[in-house]
Amino acid sequence: MNQLAHSDSLYLRQHADNPVDWWPWCDAALAEARRRDCPILLSIGYAACHWCHVMAHESFEHGDTAAAMNAAYVCIKLDREQRPDLDRAYQRAQQALNGRPGGWPLTVFIDPHTLLPIFAGTYFPPTPRHGLPAFRQVLDGIATAWREQREDITRQGVQWHEWLAAAETIPAPAGTKTSDPVAHALAQIESRFDAEHGGHRGAPKFPQASELELLLDLAEADRPESEAARRMLVTTLDGMARGGLHDHIGGGFFRYCVDADWGIPHFEKMLYDNAQLLPVYARAAALLQRPDYARVARLCLAWMQRELRLPGGTWASALDADSPGGEGACYVWTRETLAAALPDATLRTQAEHDFGLDRAPNFEGHAWHLRLATDSALMREDADGSAMRNALLAARQRRPPPARDDKALTAWNALASAGLCRAARALRAPELVQPAADALAALRGGAWRDGVLYAQAGSATSVPGFLDDHAYLLDALLELLAWRWSAQDFIWAQALAATLCAAFEDHARGGFFFSMAEHATPLGRERGFEDSSQPSGNAIAAFALLRLGHLCGESRWVDAAARAIHAGHAALAEYPAAAPSLLRAWRAWQQPETQLIVRASSQEQRAWNAALARLPASLHAYVIPADATALPPVLAARATLRGGVAYLCEGFTCHAPMTRPEELVAAFSAT
Repeated sequence: MNQLAHSDSLYLRQHADNPVDWWPWCDAALAEARRRDCPILLSIGYAACHWCHVMAHESFEHGDTAAAMNAAYVCIKLDREQRPDLDRAYQRAQQALNGRPGGWPLTVFIDPHTLLPIFAGTYFPPTPRHGLPAFRQVLDGIATAWREQREDITRQGVQWHEWLAAAETIPAPAGTKTSDPVAHALAQIESRFDAEHGGHRGAPKFPQASELELLLDLAEADRPESEAARRMLVTTLDGMARGGLHDHIGGGFFRYCVDADWGIPHFEKMLYDNAQLLPVYARAAALLQRPDYARVARLCLAWMQRELRLPGGTWASALDADSPGGEGACYVWTRETLAAALPDATLRTQAEHDFGLDRAPNFEGHAWHLRLATDSALMREDADGSAMRNALLAARQRRPPPARDDKALTAWNALASAGLCRAARALRAPELVQPAADALAALRGGAWRDGVLYAQAGSATSVPGFLDDHAYLLDALLELLAWRWSAQDFIWAQALAATLCAAFEDHARGGFFFSMAEHATPLGRERGFEDSSQPSGNAIAAFALLRLGHLCGESRWVDAAARAIHAGHAALAEYPAAAPSLLRAWRAWQQPETQLIVRASSQEQRAWNAALARLPASLHAYVIPADATALPPVLAARATLRGGVAYLCEGFTCHAPMTRPEELVAAFSAT
């Protein structure tokens, strides 16, 4: 019997009508597999995943395939966004078994008694093609092996245990391959850089937001590599903003492109991609004086607010790749649909020229997915351009939309909130902060219960949060506190830091596990230091703990961050370009960032805020009310004075207090 109809996961509900007897991941499902002594067939995906839908239509909706699945397996359907620990564990198993990275859908056959993998793959077609066996062949082969080759399966399980133990105990190198991991990372980035289109060479082409953040750091620094970093940054940002990865009409970015020149995407839109790319474009706009980049960032926020915002103030997780009419149907244009949307001949001609409709179709031979055809179109912003986009958006909104996955995921909302605060600082646009503050308030009300942070807001079945939930949220709270002080948020930040160190830290080796012990993650608790489509939780935890520790004068948090950075030094030694977020944390540890603490009454804050607006946008300045209470001893000791006072600090070292706003401005003007 299919048990997915009442799930709070859209992805699971999408499979509720399958003839497969799907279970969610739960103790009862695992017990049933052990009772039947049959393998578990674990299918992992997410609601916006195009190939997940394809495999469902081709296999899971067919009665004969479902009958074979039900007869030989206990079938479990898992939303990877709800249990990222399980997805990471079995993705790792897939890579170990097959020698290549996985993806979604992930299809894993599991020994029910040990939860070790027997066999793993991704998408399997209904008939053999492209070097892949048919799904029915895989089903029959694993079932036969379970009946007739149990000893071999058990032996493979022992080998897996040995491999896992070896992977967890690889000694860290005694020294690094280079004395400067930043230069090493940049050389590695250049070695795979696409000089024509930006990003990594080849296809498919994914945005690498964490790498772009590192390039931004280097582009604004006084280093020998700054010019190379700036060149790669601009080429990539131009390529993404001009190409089909960017939604030129509605704003925001699609997940990735299937080609090498950012032309045609898979059309899912994920909150976490846009949460990271928005502040990248905002920072680059300020650094490079590129108003078109600022426009890209603002359009991204407009899309998030229009199409992802949930009633409580959080953002939904994704828009589907598919919509009625097929993948891309909501987004592509023909000359006829363009003409209907733009009856004004001047605007229509401009649109055809800007978006390349005067060239051959680029989408399935009959339509156009919009991309900017000229460099001037990237820079152009005028009344006609706005009118053209507004008319096209209005026409597009009359089409059947893709499905929206309404899960309010804690980690992704925190990532978006932190990104908006950074974008607001870079663009000096305080109006961008309010959506972030609203989302964090909604997380406090919907994901923080009795001192426990949950991975999904507003979900009665959510599991407690993972490393990313805690680390990203701590980072977001610190970013918001630098905009406006809140005693409640400051106390919350300290509670999150305490949980990070108590529940996630590997006290034997340093660094943080992705899951807590109570998650009971199969195959062991993982520590990851490399970035994926999202920044490493270890890196963000280290970054945030450094900042909080220096703010509060708490060496225990700085020490925990240092242990995490040291635990990841093998990654920085071998392939630092794969861990740009950890590399940025390492740099912040080597040279603590400047923090400014202003103590002033509400009336006095006006003059101090005017001074702060003249300081570097990257500066973290905490304006703490003169009457604030519940401060840690170091902050409490930075007492207020009549007229207000500013304390400028690097790490645990502070300069003499400044009692006049103009004195503060002069201190920065002199550097």
